[in-house]
Amino acid sequence: MSNGTWTRRDLVKLALVTGLTPAITAADEMPMIQRTIPASGEKLPVIGLGTYSVFDVDSTPENIASRRTVLDLLLEKGGSLIDTSPMYNRSEKVIGDIVDQTNIRASLFVATKVWTDGKASGIQQMTESARLLKTDAIDLMQVHNRRDLDTHMATIRDWQDAKRIRYSGVTDYRSSALDDLAAAMESQKPDFIQINYSLGEPEADEYLLPMAADLGIAVIINRPFVAGRLFRSVGNRALPNWAAGFADSWGQFFLKYIISHPAVTCVIPATGKVHHMADNLGAGFGLLPDSATRRRMEDFVSTL
Repeated sequence: MSNGTWTRRDLVKLALVTGLTPAITAADEMPMIQRTIPASGEKLPVIGLGTYSVFDVDSTPENIASRRTVLDLLLEKGGSLIDTSPMYNRSEKVIGDIVDQTNIRASLFVATKVWTDGKASGIQQMTESARLLKTDAIDLMQVHNRRDLDTHMATIRDWQDAKRIRYSGVTDYRSSALDDLAAAMESQKPDFIQINYSLGEPEADEYLLPMAADLGIAVIINRPFVAGRLFRSVGNRALPNWAAGFADSWGQFFLKYIISHPAVTCVIPATGKVHHMADNLGAGFGLLPDSATRRRMEDFVSTL
């Protein structure tokens, strides 16, 4: 497979392995959609990988091999961002073990988090994250749920100056926290925010996503499937005929709604399974729904 692109030969091979056909058949070869990080101008592919729960495994040869296959596919198809956290237990170590066995670190955009109280504790946690992840510089360090925000952002800024961290961020995963996150965006001006946004949790579109665009803040989206609730809501229904031009699965339908928002930089569905990774990656290619189609998607899901 050619790095960062899908070809028709890839499609046939992937369909045989997974039974899936990514929605990228409009051209013989095309790159994954990318978005610009406002703070730097660097491009970031729109489909990344979350690791909550699914990378929290023992570092056995079998577990490392299966997660490496998922990461390999992400990179082969042009993705780069992997998001983790010390709160995800063994996830950072599993990523580091894969990095230690390969030469993929330079191709990864590694995002993790700090979630503790006090400057010394934050420094200790971030230092341990870098050690576990087998990296000298973390691409994105995020203050999780704004915990001790001012303290940790000050350290992150210092580490950015020292080239130990490339980008700063602030996260949350609750729609009830959007007002607090907006205040953090105003006071801290982070390079990134990470929030929940989807057809099942659209509240961020009311003001937070436009605010991020106005402030020049990149946006990572978590909970794209609302912890599986969106899949449960559609059940065994077939995709509507009008979605056939941009999606080949419900997963792609849900993900393309998210990345069709111009303020969204990257979405990070979590998976440890290669066939799910393949399906998710399909959303990073081909046509995106326009504003009228987005409204149709919203209306459709509201009736379920």
